Amino acid sequence: MSYQHEIPADAVWSFPVRADRLVRLTALGSDANASVLIVAADRVDRLNVPDTLKAQMSACVRTGLVLMSDRGFALATVVESTLEWHDCLVGIGDRDGVVVELAKYGLGEVDLHGSINFFSKVGIADDSRASMAYVPGHAVAGDSVVLRTAADLLIFVSTAAHPLSGLPAAGVSVEVSVAEGPGPEPLRDEAGRALEMTRRAAL
Repeated sequence: MSYQHEIPADAVWSFPVRADRLVRLTALGSDANASVLIVAADRVDRLNVPDTLKAQMSACVRTGLVLMSDRGFALATVVESTLEWHDCLVGIGDRDGVVVELAKYGLGEVDLHGSINFFSKVGIADDSRASMAYVPGHAVAGDSVVLRTAADLLIFVSTAAHPLSGLPAAGVSVEVSVAEGPGPEPLRDEAGRALEMTRRAAL
């Protein structure tokens, strides 16, 4: 393992990661939430959640899903997960903290985009509006998710509680580690094309 770091609860942290690396996030307590933004190191591409979900026929992030940019390039692939569902519909809880972290790289509020709330799940509330509702107890200590980067990236992580959690407790610490690892097998043809586009662009 080449790098390991514990992100404290209610903190925002960022790190540059080279292509072809495995990034593992591990929950260090129950109801952890890791809100993640992904931007290409050249600042041209960034995670596009709607396109990622639409192209791969999904309403959540799960193992095998390729995380795509707004140009259709693959940024990373979810290669392992102890959970079958990660929320990507609700957005970031600590917007102000993330904006401060973005500023370290010459980015700002205009660069905020759809995020993934790893370790969190939302369902349909029992109300007349069919509202989205946070599902408590979805993640426990030790749950993890692994991303394999397809390009050089900037990854931003907030450990603030999920925006819909309504929990009195603060956020939960999350451990991140980075290592080299093998490439993924895409679930769908659309994901395979995105990975191939990224490989060609790097030539």
